[in-house]
Amino acid sequence: MGKLFAENRSVPVFLMILAAITLAITVMSEGYGTGAISTSLVKTLGMTLCLCLIALAMDLVWGYCGILSLGHFAFFALGGYMIGMWLMYARTADTIAAAQAAQPIPPTAVELNDAIAVQIFGVVGGDSFPWMWAFSDSLFLQLALVVLAPGLLAFVFGWLAFRSRVTGVYLSILTQAMTLALSLYLFQNDTGLRGNNGLSGLQNLPGVEAPQALTSVWFLWASALALGLGYLLCAWVVSGKFGKVVRGIRDDEPRVRFLGYPVEGFKLFIFVLSAVIAGIAGALYYPQAGIINPDELAPIASIYLAVWVAIGGRGRLYGAVIGAAVVSLASTWFTGGRAPDIPLGGYTIQWVDWWTVLLGLGFVLVTLYAPKGLGGLIDLMSRRKDA
Repeated sequence: MGKLFAENRSVPVFLMILAAITLAITVMSEGYGTGAISTSLVKTLGMTLCLCLIALAMDLVWGYCGILSLGHFAFFALGGYMIGMWLMYARTADTIAAAQAAQPIPPTAVELNDAIAVQIFGVVGGDSFPWMWAFSDSLFLQLALVVLAPGLLAFVFGWLAFRSRVTGVYLSILTQAMTLALSLYLFQNDTGLRGNNGLSGLQNLPGVEAPQALTSVWFLWASALALGLGYLLCAWVVSGKFGKVVRGIRDDEPRVRFLGYPVEGFKLFIFVLSAVIAGIAGALYYPQAGIINPDELAPIASIYLAVWVAIGGRGRLYGAVIGAAVVSLASTWFTGGRAPDIPLGGYTIQWVDWWTVLLGLGFVLVTLYAPKGLGGLIDLMSRRKDA
């Protein structure tokens, strides 16, 4: 661990800052503190930490390994769907059981299961559980699927792509096509995930009577813990000889292959690991958002993710976190009605409509004039301090 901290001086600093921010939010929350921060803002900050975690995954695969994936939000959404199935099943089961408890003759297990299925799938004309819901009654198995589902998809896709030596823009297009295909598939009502209705009510934890003011802080803690462990894991992966080989693949893949390293194996490992991290981030994000639907898999979401990492500074783990946090919070401010409109005579700039233009302009400016991103500012300040 000491060697890891020596090679990555940002790790202890990042962990201390993350702990301080989490503690400050807790103290000022409505659930455990003074109430200076509203429950909705605590949820927003918790979801922002989850977006920082998927940005870490994106930086690992793109910033360090050179694989520009435009489909990582597919893994993020898959993680959300996996935990969402359990949340929706367990919450509906509690509701149905409470409603039928007063009946003179208690329902059988089969009748109860049928009633749950009708309640969940009646909105899309279904009355039974699809095969993919086979483990939805088990929290342990669905948590395992949070890791296995994104990991398996990434493994199959990566194995086929990397063994064929698809690289560069062609690989990026393939990852985007994968995301689009999965999104269009999930929009169908007969896929088993309620089509464009998605899974809703995920913010209600089954069997927990605590108010949202408390559960929002719990999810904040879980998100902060996941981000801290994810940062530590990514820093360990990119350290030492393994990290040097990964960066070598990014800079000159043919030369690394010529030196005898199994390039495809390295790329596949990084791709699968980043997909698993993205799935865990999604599993923490959507219970705080309360709903997930196929729109979350739209290719534009993965493009935004690449923009966050580019603005923060790819190839720097802290840069990815900074980029995701800054852009996510700015997006919430500009699109949430908090930014004042600017009247210009006969035209008024409404930031809800102009936010994407501002984001695109920021991306272009960073690319042209600050290719190291916001993380480059930290590098500059660190060098001045050392000097």
